[in-house]
Amino acid sequence: MSRWRPPPEKSTALITRGGHDRLKAELDELWRVKRPEVVKALAAAAAEGDRSENAEYTYRKKQLGEIDRRVRYLSKRLPALRVVDEVPADPEAVFFGAWIELERIDSGDLSRYRIVGPDETDAATGWISIDSPLARALLKKRVDDEVEAQLPGGPARFAIISVEYGAAPL
Repeated sequence: MSRWRPPPEKSTALITRGGHDRLKAELDELWRVKRPEVVKALAAAAAEGDRSENAEYTYRKKQLGEIDRRVRYLSKRLPALRVVDEVPADPEAVFFGAWIELERIDSGDLSRYRIVGPDETDAATGWISIDSPLARALLKKRVDDEVEAQLPGGPARFAIISVEYGAAPL
């Protein structure tokens, strides 16, 4: 059985200032705090003797591998990212960093989203990736425009109610 995997799709290398700061803080926390703690616990578990039946040793080895994998990813990803923290030349249109209020045409439901980079998406807060089908459909559209996006539940039509930039609008 082969371990070959197809290369992942290229993700957009854009990020907000807040997202970049969070990733840098995560890298710093992993490297300066968590990794030394796990290394110390791993050394203590290794000192207990037989490693083949030592669950603590196995757990700490896996934990260290996960931390090192995330540190490697962040160390490569952070320099490749471009921070976008300025308002676009046309603030009436939808671009990266926009807060958009949408009305679903078939049901009248209102939703609020922010278009962010793939490294900072969070469905619970309404932050969607610029690479998502909905965000792609919304790009360069304006208030009162209608868009159709292919969502996991099928195609959906939306009307743009508002477009704002900057800190989270109320």
